[in-house]
Amino acid sequence: DFEASFIRLIDKVTNGSRIEINQTGTSLYYQPGLLYGGSLEHDCSPSRSIGYYLESLLCLAPFMKHPLKVVLRGVTNDQVDPSVDVLKATALPLLKKFGIDGESLEIKINRRGMPPKGGGEILFACPVRKVLQPVQFTDPGKIKRIRGTAYSVRVSPQMANRMVESARSILNKFLPDIYIYTDHMKGVSSGKSPGFGMCLTAETINGTILSAELASNPQGQGAAVLPEELGQNCAKLLLEEIYRGGCVDSTNQSLALLLMTLGQRDVSKVLLGPLSPYTIEFLRHLRSFFQIMFKIETKTPEEEHMGGEKVLMTCVGIGFSNLSKTIR
Repeated sequence: DFEASFIRLIDKVTNGSRIEINQTGTSLYYQPGLLYGGSLEHDCSPSRSIGYYLESLLCLAPFMKHPLKVVLRGVTNDQVDPSVDVLKATALPLLKKFGIDGESLEIKINRRGMPPKGGGEILFACPVRKVLQPVQFTDPGKIKRIRGTAYSVRVSPQMANRMVESARSILNKFLPDIYIYTDHMKGVSSGKSPGFGMCLTAETINGTILSAELASNPQGQGAAVLPEELGQNCAKLLLEEIYRGGCVDSTNQSLALLLMTLGQRDVSKVLLGPLSPYTIEFLRHLRSFFQIMFKIETKTPEEEHMGGEKVLMTCVGIGFSNLSKTIR
């Protein structure tokens, strides 16, 4: 059902798409239409989080005919997909590096919704661009500060404070500049299911943002999670992400590579940590759709003096430009 919901969302965003699904639901015929955009609303399936839908919209939004302004309802934070908090903290700054910015680029969380019932609501707005800038993004720089959000809905507000304490107990050994906000939503804006979780981001002097997140088990599934454990585990995940390093965190590797591919006919370079399985599969799709191959150079930790092995990805953009953006 979440895939059907996703196809409906793509249908709303485009104009003139033809979609046919056979009776058993095993094959899909899809003829893409024009990316139209505009203001719309969509109820996402609660079996996957809003992040699942948002990841695809982030790829398409800059190339719409009209600036996209979409309200998505459903689960904002779960254990499977990147949460809305992480995409807000990491994907938006990444889009800005490619020249997609302005006041109208935002992700706003109006309500939080935890699985299994959801009830969250977010607003995603993105301006349109004619072309993307090439990027040279090869030096991640040193970590200067850590920010984060500890959220709790339909549980004691004390849960958030307990998570913050335990995360700080680990991170304070490395860095003094740590600030973790507590976000306790009440009433209507707290969705339909109880839960809590944490999202941490580390920012470097060169503007690289690395993120990690954890959410509690959904109501009625698995053992109860202690907020102290969750806070500590989230801090360890962030340290692991910092160890992997690179200029883009593992959640957004594929988005960065797509935007590089669609850039001007100029060389783009980006330094990544070890490629995630999702990214490797995504590179194959890029090759079959755009006939583009990346030059991949591995950098050993000795050369870089830090963390795990890094990969330098280089490509020449295909010079894609927004078809429906009128030239004024």
